[in-house]
Amino acid sequence: MSKDTVFLHMVYFWPQEGAGRQEAETLADGARRHLGPIPGVISMRVGFPAGTSREVVENSYGVALQLEFANLADHDAYQDHPDHHAFIRECKALWSRVRIFDSIVSS
Repeated sequence: MSKDTVFLHMVYFWPQEGAGRQEAETLADGARRHLGPIPGVISMRVGFPAGTSREVVENSYGVALQLEFANLADHDAYQDHPDHHAFIRECKALWSRVRIFDSIVSS
């Protein structure tokens, strides 16, 4: 990867059956507390479904995370960081399914 290349880690969480906005907010808050401050994270955004009404748009998830890293090594260190493991322990009961999409983006 060149110096203008970044590694994007996009994570989508589906809620437990019967969960509402409060559980989604709790999950989002857990991510902000635990994941954003991990060394190597350039930026982190937390989002919720926009409700876009188009057939090709997936709106069934509850919380989306987009984390940006300078490179794969920083991402890998993040995966093993104690705060990442703490987030999973604390919040895993809030989701029923998680999907991850990793991308390399170059300018």
